[in-house]
Amino acid sequence: MKDRKLLNIELGRVTAEAYRELPPSGLVVVLDNIRSAHNVGSAFRTSDSFKIDRVCLCGICAVPPSAEIHKSALGAEDSVPWQHWDDTMDAIEALRAEGYTIVAVEQTVNSRKLDAFVPERGGRYALVFGNEVDGVRQDVVDAADFALEIPQWGSKHSLNVSVSVGVILWHLRSRM
Repeated sequence: MKDRKLLNIELGRVTAEAYRELPPSGLVVVLDNIRSAHNVGSAFRTSDSFKIDRVCLCGICAVPPSAEIHKSALGAEDSVPWQHWDDTMDAIEALRAEGYTIVAVEQTVNSRKLDAFVPERGGRYALVFGNEVDGVRQDVVDAADFALEIPQWGSKHSLNVSVSVGVILWHLRSRM
């Protein structure tokens, strides 16, 4: 069977303005002290792909405008709304007040395995992704409603944060 790649013009992409007019997904990405601007940019690009409502950049995260963010975001930093918070806990408190369930994406003693997690229909989730070395801060894990873990079977039990964002968002969007 012969197949042809689609041209960019055939992909039906929306403009940044039209993106903001799409129905909300009920998902927010929270980046907890991500040190790499390239990872921040990748999170923006993935968030755009899955129509995430907002990205919260916390602590030391680079913020737009940034050439490094733009290099991996490819303009998604202009379509996905974002906010910067000096402290992740302040973002968590604000999101909880807006009615979001706070989910730490982290390996914990009581974490739920992603493959067994089914989001509530109509639920609103703020997904907290942690620092490349230290993960999600312990006080943020403590403040979360629960932790969600990506099952892994190899010798390395961690993924790059940008990969984790993609895996988690695909799973949730495919089940919401």
